[in-house]
Amino acid sequence: AAIHADAIPRPPICLTDDVFTDILEERRRTTDFGYALRTFNPQPYKGAPTLSTSDLNKAVLESQYLCYIIKEIAMETGSSVEKVKEDASRILKEMSHNLQLGFIRLMGYTLNKVFKRLYRSIYVNMEGLNMLQQAIQESPVILIPNHRSYVDFLIISYILFTYDIPVPVIAAGIHVAIIGGLLRRSGAFYIRRAIGSDKLYWAVLLEYVQTIVRTGYAPLEFYVEGFRSRTLKSLVPKLGMMDMVLEPYFKGEVFDITLVPISISYDRVLEESLLALELLGVPRPKESITGLFKASGVLQEDYGCMHVNFGRPLSARQLCEGKINWSEYNLIPRNLPQRPTAETQDCVNWLAHLIVRTQEEGSLISPWSLMACLLLQTPFTTLTEEGLQWHQLTEKTLWLRKLVLDFGARLNWPDSEVMSSTVALHHSIVHHKEDRIYLVQDEDPARQDPLSPEEGVMRMAVVVLMLVSYRNQALHVFVRPGILATAIHITKNTRKDELFSFFCFLQDVFSNEFIFIPGRAVQDFEEACSLLQKCGAVHISQQEVIVLETGLEVLSFLQKLLQPFLDSYQLMFRYLCEKEDHVFTEEQFLPDVRNLATKLILSGDLRTFEVLSSDTQKNVLSALRRLEAVTKLRASQQKEYKVNKAAVSRTGDILCKFICDIPVTIKFFLCVLRIIIYFTLLSLNILIIKCLYCG
Repeated sequence: AAIHADAIPRPPICLTDDVFTDILEERRRTTDFGYALRTFNPQPYKGAPTLSTSDLNKAVLESQYLCYIIKEIAMETGSSVEKVKEDASRILKEMSHNLQLGFIRLMGYTLNKVFKRLYRSIYVNMEGLNMLQQAIQESPVILIPNHRSYVDFLIISYILFTYDIPVPVIAAGIHVAIIGGLLRRSGAFYIRRAIGSDKLYWAVLLEYVQTIVRTGYAPLEFYVEGFRSRTLKSLVPKLGMMDMVLEPYFKGEVFDITLVPISISYDRVLEESLLALELLGVPRPKESITGLFKASGVLQEDYGCMHVNFGRPLSARQLCEGKINWSEYNLIPRNLPQRPTAETQDCVNWLAHLIVRTQEEGSLISPWSLMACLLLQTPFTTLTEEGLQWHQLTEKTLWLRKLVLDFGARLNWPDSEVMSSTVALHHSIVHHKEDRIYLVQDEDPARQDPLSPEEGVMRMAVVVLMLVSYRNQALHVFVRPGILATAIHITKNTRKDELFSFFCFLQDVFSNEFIFIPGRAVQDFEEACSLLQKCGAVHISQQEVIVLETGLEVLSFLQKLLQPFLDSYQLMFRYLCEKEDHVFTEEQFLPDVRNLATKLILSGDLRTFEVLSSDTQKNVLSALRRLEAVTKLRASQQKEYKVNKAAVSRTGDILCKFICDIPVTIKFFLCVLRIIIYFTLLSLNILIIKCLYCG
């Protein structure tokens, strides 16, 4: 049965593969044909009517809501009702799935072969899967996985087919010729990426999704983050689909809806280099059959293990209790359009953030993620020229392993040789030579001309951003104590109230980078204090947070973990303040910032490559819009923005104390030196004036 989020017991400190079942182990002992053609006997939602795909589409087109919207559009546009209904039918045909068991079996056969080639193991927590199987029979179920790879789209259906659980219909944002047709027959329904203000399209989509939910036709799967994360870091949730699936409950059309967060963790992501290139502005290759053939080389690579953690089913009824004014929904007939109230939007926003945080807490941290955290805090010249000594990396990784366990993370640490094997797995990023670790520096043997310095920076940035993405898989564990460590460093204060104020400021600035549940700042601060005290970094009294000598190493690590974000934001604040114009376009902003960052990296004044990432740059714009330092010009078609330089400068000044890399003693010396020079010149001027006067 679905349970309230507050009733969920905290996960064990360390999960090993003993808690999970490797579903590929049995698949390797059986034939692929035998697997695909076995009896498939799922137990559906007990209240679901028997509907074919055509029955579902007919129910959508004949619904009172869609008929009302069709008549309304016909009146607004002067078109006939029949013409608008034909348009709605065409939209539905383009959108709807065509789930067929035969194609599910074909996909099962294909995926069985592919997954056995790509992965050593696919681990699934059977307890979560059993709870899902039970929940599907009791209420409409919404499956909400995180989204890190195109494999996410396939793996959930593969697992559910394997264990006789109804295969989901899946909201997808792409449609690839031929392959798109196969996926449609495997349960995918397609949503345009840009819907805009197309009233009819929105109405068809809304009714299609809600008919699936109301009838319990099948489990519905969608990504609350909206898009695949190119940084392997959780994205701020998009609320459109979440609002759609919950509305039947808000309107009283279903008794309850069960939400199932799913955490998918990869040792190595198939698209790792493509993701880094996209972040650097290289266009994503179009999905096509040719592209799939070109990608066939991935079958020769080792991608380690995958963990799929089905979270405990969450009851929308219990989660929303006390947060919704039901009388608002009783005033308007259910079949009429209804704009959600501010109260409802706040509830949906809170719930979406809760789901993403639950996904984060359910993910497994790999040893490589810990090693990536440490490698990115190593001087760049060490990784490219001298090499980092292997024993230093392993000792520090074991130290970090203890820290993440203290912080309550789920850790995948299968054996004592895991550090050696994980470095070998990530040979595209680092290589182990003569007991030292080096970053891979790709060279093109076919190239005749030497690389320009700027090209060299971009080529190295690909490898660094790949490393960054794996660090990001562990960031959620460190963010809250990391923000507190940063607040301690910046404010040089021990008072809890002062630290809490700055903690909230940093949460606000970085709320597009990290996931913070709305209204939980106090709990986040208390959690950060508790974790730092638990690992011996600080002592917490009623009024103060006192740094301990034994905690300096932990605080330094956490502070350096957030340094690239602070560096990146400060650089972009500087760019906006120094820019002559007050109006700029996103099309100008991204390459201009990238060019400025490249120059600073070459001069040695900037040490982070993350500022080159388009996702980081867009997050800064979003943060400044939220802080009202930048406003988007609504009438513009080119994503134009107007900057309030004074507001940007104020935000940058608060962070500036931390960003400046010059030690305090040197800054003090330079300040004194400036004063001495000033008074010396003043004295000389006075002396010259006297001489001239006397002469």
